[in-house]
Amino acid sequence: MTRSRAARKSRQQANIPLNKKKTQSPLITLDHLVELQPLTKNQESLFYAYDEGKNIVAHGYPGTGKSLSLIYKALEEVLDPSTPYKKVIVVRSTVATRDIGFLPGSISEKIAEFEVPYKYMIKNLFDFNSDEKYEMLYGNLKAQKSFYFMPTSFIRGMTIDEAVIIVDEFQNLSYHELESIITRVGLDSKIHFSGDIAQSDLIKKSEKDGAALFLKILGRMESFETINFGIDDICRSSLVKEYIVAKHNLGLFQAE
Repeated sequence: MTRSRAARKSRQQANIPLNKKKTQSPLITLDHLVELQPLTKNQESLFYAYDEGKNIVAHGYPGTGKSLSLIYKALEEVLDPSTPYKKVIVVRSTVATRDIGFLPGSISEKIAEFEVPYKYMIKNLFDFNSDEKYEMLYGNLKAQKSFYFMPTSFIRGMTIDEAVIIVDEFQNLSYHELESIITRVGLDSKIHFSGDIAQSDLIKKSEKDGAALFLKILGRMESFETINFGIDDICRSSLVKEYIVAKHNLGLFQAE
């Protein structure tokens, strides 16, 4: 994806105060968000479907910008005060076994390990004039309650209103978990799914099959648009694309 926001020149001179004790968290606004342009036809299809108000299933190969695109479009809405959406909630399984008890540290410290990819994604979506502000960015988005990361085990029993929910790496969730998540969606909320069934970390065949069954159900729902990302959509690097092509040519994706 390319990024440009010539019309928002003021963002480069933005003087956002850093978090300090006894001071209010800095306000991150839509003006600080860069403008991403889709690089492939399927990225363009995702942007279009999102702007049409669809719930999206972004499915396919790694390195195609599925999660980045969804997080960008979600932040674009949440940071726009004219929309009903107040927060982005990223939901994912913290480990394949759904048990974080084996990791050292407190619960928040354990969860933080799985937030690292989103910190890097978000850094690429904003334009600031100092490295220090970039370092504070993720924490400040959370402090102003614009962005949340939530393990699947924390979402049960909730009703989520006024939110854009992104279920990332959905292939690592069982049918029961996926159903539990989608039935949490409340008023003025939408939900998107990103993942690749071929990359599932689940061991039991019954659990792997659950994600495919869940996608079939979503395919019958008019509010959902499924976009299948292929090899031509890989834009992370030429090496990633070369590896995926080689794996595909050996038939290893079908074997999974």
